[in-house]
Amino acid sequence: MANLTIVVDDRVLRKARIRALEDGTSVNQVLREYLDAYVGETGTREALASYVSLAEAALAASGPEGRTWTRDEAHDR
Repeated sequence: MANLTIVVDDRVLRKARIRALEDGTSVNQVLREYLDAYVGETGTREALASYVSLAEAALAASGPEGRTWTRDEAHDR
């Protein structure tokens, strides 16, 4: 893992440290998670791929002849 040095206003860093403590984390962890999200490595792709796989494997269907009801029938109560 690489180290990164950034310049941040003292007031902003102080407030970030306080908020991170309140959230039970660290400024370092917050920045790491932000950068992961920024480059798209938060697991979203993996979750979407898993969902697509599950959907493709699903046996659910509207029957051998497809949908056989009208919109009004579907919403009839």
